[in-house]
Amino acid sequence: MTIDPIRRNNVTVTGNLTAEKTIVFVHGLGTDQRAWQELVSSLMADFRIVLLDNVGAGESDPGAFSQHRYLNLTRYATDLFEVCEALKLRDVILVGHSVGGMICVLLATNHPALVSRVVLIGASPRYLNDETYRGGFTMNDVNAIYDSVTSNAKSWADSFAPAMMGNPDRPELAAHFAESLKSIPSERTLTVLCSILQSDYRKEVGNLLKPTLIIQTRNDSAVPLEVAEYLRMKIQGSQLKVIDADGHLPHISAPAKVFEALTPFIYE
Repeated sequence: MTIDPIRRNNVTVTGNLTAEKTIVFVHGLGTDQRAWQELVSSLMADFRIVLLDNVGAGESDPGAFSQHRYLNLTRYATDLFEVCEALKLRDVILVGHSVGGMICVLLATNHPALVSRVVLIGASPRYLNDETYRGGFTMNDVNAIYDSVTSNAKSWADSFAPAMMGNPDRPELAAHFAESLKSIPSERTLTVLCSILQSDYRKEVGNLLKPTLIIQTRNDSAVPLEVAEYLRMKIQGSQLKVIDADGHLPHISAPAKVFEALTPFIYE
């Protein structure tokens, strides 16, 4: 049975429907399309906006998620391609946060005609360290995360969310993110974490030939600054903007700073 991609990914089309440019936003772990609401509100007049929930998140079709299909990011990128095809999109600006950034990279490298520009916010091609690369996590770190989710997913969310959100002076942000993580069934969380933490898309980012903006906060506990610098080095002609913000989710915690970094690039 073929699933309608618009329904599967709970797609929302908003903004200026007659605008020449379309922006497609792709969220990261533990969030959904609502994570973009503050940023999107400043872009509604000038762009057609496409928002979606990755399968397994938000209000996506619960029947579409199966573990064996989403153990890596390939299927997510295929879903994104099918959404763009269903909407007959071309030359879109892709904006992806965290794992959503790598989903955007896969789409842009496999279907370059669909994409005009790419924006990566807190994105990483590989989270694990190796001999010549610092991704920020050891295998022991990753196994500890898996063990924590398996033993008590709610407790893990309560500790993971503040580390990712940063901004300890605004605890309501981390509390909201923790509740979002807790809404995901623990077995699904493990599958998604596996697809992210054990991925390696360093080759793919080297094949990205679209104008690319990398936005990185000054302090991100999931993605070290070295990773953003690695992306800048590997993606030909890319730009890196380190913004004066804290945490892994600046589009939620500091949308004005993200907007300031984003606008010169997307209005070119």
